[in-house]
Amino acid sequence: MTRLPDPDIQPQFYEGVPLKRLIAWVVDIVLIAVICVLIVPFTAFTGIFFFPLLMLVVGFVYRVMTIANSSATWGMRLMAIELRDGRDQKFDLGQAFAHTLGYTVSVAMPPLQLISVVLMATTARGQGLTDMVLSATALNRRR
Repeated sequence: MTRLPDPDIQPQFYEGVPLKRLIAWVVDIVLIAVICVLIVPFTAFTGIFFFPLLMLVVGFVYRVMTIANSSATWGMRLMAIELRDGRDQKFDLGQAFAHTLGYTVSVAMPPLQLISVVLMATTARGQGLTDMVLSATALNRRR
């Protein structure tokens, strides 16, 4: 039994969340790319040759740490949304790791990512595939 706000009774928690998630994702990708560009000189510029792998690793650590810290990445914070588990609680480190792992697997397999995007755009709670597996969702941050 989920304790998340009911989208029919409390739609304000879900209004605009799919678009906010998209914008937050773009912000996060840009931040991760900037961090990676700053790291490259410390690899004696060999990081240029494995930049996609560097982006993957830095992105994974970035997402786990920011989500575990406040249940939102910096992009999500900018867009005033946060992730909540099925008990309507903020994510802990284990949930942040599981969510990031699910996201990473989805990104690595385009059909899963497409399914996730369609689900976010069409379900009442705007949940992606990983969100559904973890009984979680993104909500507008409470004031």
